[in-house]
Amino acid sequence: MKKKVLNVLSIIFGLLLINGGLDKFLHYMPVPEDLPAALQADNLAFMEIEWLMPLVGFAELLGGILILFPKTRALGALVVFPVMIGVLLTHFFVAPEGLVIALIIWAILLWIIFENRSKYLKLLE
Repeated sequence: MKKKVLNVLSIIFGLLLINGGLDKFLHYMPVPEDLPAALQADNLAFMEIEWLMPLVGFAELLGGILILFPKTRALGALVVFPVMIGVLLTHFFVAPEGLVIALIIWAILLWIIFENRSKYLKLLE
Protein backbone atom coordinates (compact mmCIF):
# COMPACT_ATOMS: atom_id res chain seq x y z
CA MET A 1 0.00 0.00 0.00
CA LYS A 2 2.79 2.41 0.95
CA LYS A 3 4.53 1.78 -2.38
CA LYS A 4 1.31 2.48 -4.32
CA VAL A 5 0.78 5.77 -2.48
CA LEU A 6 4.38 6.81 -3.19
CA ASN A 7 3.95 5.89 -6.86
CA VAL A 8 0.79 8.00 -7.16
CA LEU A 9 2.38 10.95 -5.35
CA SER A 10 5.52 10.60 -7.47
CA ILE A 11 3.48 10.69 -10.66
CA ILE A 12 1.63 13.81 -9.48
CA PHE A 13 4.95 15.39 -8.46
CA GLY A 14 6.55 14.45 -11.79
CA LEU A 15 3.64 15.87 -13.79
CA LEU A 16 3.79 19.07 -11.72
CA LEU A 17 7.48 19.42 -12.56
CA ILE A 18 6.89 18.68 -16.25
CA ASN A 19 4.15 21.31 -16.35
CA GLY A 20 6.41 23.87 -14.65
CA GLY A 21 9.29 23.06 -16.96
CA LEU A 22 7.21 23.29 -20.12
CA ASP A 23 5.77 26.61 -18.99
CA LYS A 24 9.30 28.04 -18.75
CA PHE A 25 9.60 27.45 -22.51
CA LEU A 26 6.03 27.85 -23.80
CA HIS A 27 4.59 30.43 -21.34
CA TYR A 28 1.05 29.06 -21.42
CA MET A 29 0.13 29.63 -17.75
CA PRO A 30 -1.03 33.18 -16.98
CA VAL A 31 0.92 35.08 -14.35
CA PRO A 32 -1.36 36.01 -11.43
CA GLU A 33 -2.06 39.74 -11.26
CA ASP A 34 -1.82 39.87 -7.47
CA LEU A 35 1.79 38.68 -7.09
CA PRO A 36 3.61 40.36 -4.20
CA ALA A 37 5.98 43.13 -5.32
CA ALA A 38 9.01 41.28 -3.93
CA LEU A 39 8.13 38.17 -5.94
CA GLN A 40 7.65 40.25 -9.10
CA ALA A 41 11.09 41.80 -8.55
CA ASP A 42 12.65 38.37 -8.01
CA ASN A 43 11.04 37.03 -11.19
CA LEU A 44 12.30 39.98 -13.22
CA ALA A 45 15.82 39.57 -11.84
CA PHE A 46 15.65 35.85 -12.56
CA MET A 47 14.67 36.48 -16.19
CA GLU A 48 17.47 39.02 -16.74
CA ILE A 49 19.95 36.16 -16.85
CA GLU A 50 18.91 34.76 -20.21
CA TRP A 51 20.19 31.22 -19.72
CA LEU A 52 18.89 30.70 -16.17
CA MET A 53 15.17 30.25 -16.84
CA PRO A 54 15.73 27.67 -19.62
CA LEU A 55 18.17 25.82 -17.37
CA VAL A 56 15.65 25.62 -14.54
CA GLY A 57 12.92 24.65 -17.01
CA PHE A 58 15.12 21.89 -18.42
CA ALA A 59 15.93 20.59 -14.92
CA GLU A 60 12.21 20.56 -14.04
CA LEU A 61 11.30 18.83 -17.27
CA LEU A 62 14.06 16.21 -17.08
CA GLY A 63 13.57 15.62 -13.36
CA GLY A 64 9.80 15.33 -13.78
CA ILE A 65 10.16 12.75 -16.53
CA LEU A 66 12.68 10.75 -14.49
CA ILE A 67 10.48 10.85 -11.38
CA LEU A 68 7.55 9.35 -13.30
CA PHE A 69 9.34 6.00 -13.57
CA PRO A 70 10.37 4.04 -10.46
CA LYS A 71 13.61 2.86 -12.06
CA THR A 72 14.85 6.45 -12.65
CA ARG A 73 13.09 8.15 -9.73
CA ALA A 74 16.24 8.42 -7.57
CA LEU A 75 18.10 10.27 -10.33
CA GLY A 76 15.12 12.53 -10.96
CA ALA A 77 15.06 13.52 -7.29
CA LEU A 78 18.72 14.54 -7.52
CA VAL A 79 18.09 16.56 -10.67
CA VAL A 80 15.23 18.58 -9.16
CA PHE A 81 16.72 18.94 -5.67
CA PRO A 82 18.45 22.31 -6.38
CA VAL A 83 15.31 23.66 -8.05
CA MET A 84 13.23 22.59 -5.07
CA ILE A 85 15.61 24.39 -2.71
CA GLY A 86 14.88 27.55 -4.69
CA VAL A 87 11.13 26.91 -4.48
CA LEU A 88 11.29 26.40 -0.72
CA LEU A 89 13.45 29.48 -0.07
CA THR A 90 11.26 31.62 -2.31
CA HIS A 91 8.14 30.65 -0.40
CA PHE A 92 9.87 30.94 2.95
CA PHE A 93 11.33 34.42 2.42
CA VAL A 94 9.37 36.10 -0.38
CA ALA A 95 5.94 34.51 -0.85
CA PRO A 96 4.92 32.78 2.40
CA GLU A 97 1.34 32.29 1.22
CA GLY A 98 2.54 29.34 -0.87
CA LEU A 99 4.68 27.81 1.87
CA VAL A 100 2.19 25.07 2.81
CA ILE A 101 2.10 23.73 -0.75
CA ALA A 102 5.89 23.98 -1.02
CA LEU A 103 6.25 21.97 2.20
CA ILE A 104 3.87 19.29 0.92
CA ILE A 105 5.87 19.03 -2.31
CA TRP A 106 9.08 18.86 -0.25
CA ALA A 107 7.60 16.07 1.85
CA ILE A 108 7.01 14.06 -1.34
CA LEU A 109 10.55 14.75 -2.53
CA LEU A 110 12.03 13.74 0.81
CA TRP A 111 9.97 10.54 0.81
CA ILE A 112 11.29 9.72 -2.66
CA ILE A 113 14.84 10.36 -1.47
CA PHE A 114 14.31 8.29 1.68
CA GLU A 115 12.88 5.34 -0.24
CA ASN A 116 15.87 5.43 -2.60
CA ARG A 117 18.52 5.94 0.08
CA SER A 118 20.25 2.65 -0.71
CA LYS A 119 20.97 3.92 -4.24
CA TYR A 120 22.50 7.12 -2.86
CA LEU A 121 24.59 5.31 -0.26
CA LYS A 122 26.30 3.38 -3.07
CA LEU A 123 27.56 6.72 -4.41
CA LEU A 124 29.25 7.46 -1.09
CA GLU A 125 31.08 4.13 -0.79
